[in-house]
Amino acid sequence: MALSGLQIFKLLAKTNCKECGFPTCMAFAMQLAAGKAELDKCPYVSDEAKAALGEASAPPVRKVTVGAGDLAVTVGEETVMYRHEKRFEHMPGLGVMITDAMDDAQVDTLMRQLKEQQFNYVGRTLRPRVAAIKAADGAALAALAAKVDAGCGAALVLVSDDAAALKAAAEPLKDKKPLLYAASESNFDAVAAVARELDVPFAIKAGTLDKLAELGQKALDGDFKDVVLDPSSSSLGDVLMDQTLIRRSAVKKTFRALGFPTIGFPCNMTDDRMLEAVYASVFIAKYAGFVILSDLDPARTLPLLYLSQNIYTDPQKPMQMDQGIYPVNDPGPEAPIIVTTNFSLTYFTVSSEVEASKMPAWLAIMDVEGQSVLTAWAAGKFVADAIAPFLKKSGIEEKAPHKNVIIPGYVAQISGELEEELGDGWQVQVGVREAADIPKFLRQWSAA
Repeated sequence: MALSGLQIFKLLAKTNCKECGFPTCMAFAMQLAAGKAELDKCPYVSDEAKAALGEASAPPVRKVTVGAGDLAVTVGEETVMYRHEKRFEHMPGLGVMITDAMDDAQVDTLMRQLKEQQFNYVGRTLRPRVAAIKAADGAALAALAAKVDAGCGAALVLVSDDAAALKAAAEPLKDKKPLLYAASESNFDAVAAVARELDVPFAIKAGTLDKLAELGQKALDGDFKDVVLDPSSSSLGDVLMDQTLIRRSAVKKTFRALGFPTIGFPCNMTDDRMLEAVYASVFIAKYAGFVILSDLDPARTLPLLYLSQNIYTDPQKPMQMDQGIYPVNDPGPEAPIIVTTNFSLTYFTVSSEVEASKMPAWLAIMDVEGQSVLTAWAAGKFVADAIAPFLKKSGIEEKAPHKNVIIPGYVAQISGELEEELGDGWQVQVGVREAADIPKFLRQWSAA
């Protein structure tokens, strides 16, 4: 039973220390009651309070981890319906279905893609990390799961309605925490027993949300916490409705029976690969924890991973680079110095264009709390009396003693003032406004 904010407050230390990020213990208690804060944010909570508040303060959508090591996928732990309310916590695990109906070449190709396919996006490495394994019987499922685990180490979803087959495949890999898929109304007790014995997560599937909630409550009554839900959506409209209702029930109503992450199988919903990608994008946008595709064509996985990254970026915390001097194309002492802000998209756009130009350059990246050039200038953070001390303390004079610095064209108006602030022989040159013009500009700079 959920506790009220006042009930939770009575169990806290009542220090009003603000170390949890809230002004008072009462405010923190109210956020705990709403599922919008975590109990471990309080450094003074007692063990007795932890025991009493543990369940009450659990996030509306429980955290579940599948897999181990670098490719482990953690999902759930969500507290809001919309990312602007706070943020979404864990990107969904994108994966592929591998079956014993595939020939060895197909399986090897998918394993290689799972192992090697990755993309860099604003400083983050994005990649598919999940393999759903399906086979006709326990022996075939175990053999294929072992092969995929050895070949690429992906987080595994073992697919079978036979509890004995799931056990045969999962037991040798139990330390890798594979997800057993799936317990239904007909086999719930058998699959749950295997999950308990092996201490691995399992999925629940049902044809309606009412049945799914009944099985979710049964899992709670059995003290199962590592559970994933599949409402067996059969159309795009069902995906939107089912995923939204599950999240709303968990977050808005604190309905624990549906307070688990979900899994979606767009690979089973259509034979049209582009339409499958559309289904996958809806699962990603509407809260799914795992999304399983029929292949890993990068033309589809790349935009899906980018979509996930964009949705699961904290909207209150701009992506930013560390302040410092970044060499591009092995610059020497005569290479130009380009100064710009530490907004990640700015950095990667500029650095990519410099790299593409084949011209060496030093990028002087200034900390403006992750803001773009114009935003930082308007806020008084990317201005002459801030840029000058940064450049002088950055050590760039030791790397490029020519003291010729290039500023973005959008802040041309600060060039004269910046020269005055820098003094001592420094020269400021106004660069281009658009990143696409950087290669031409650098070639002209070098020729001059």
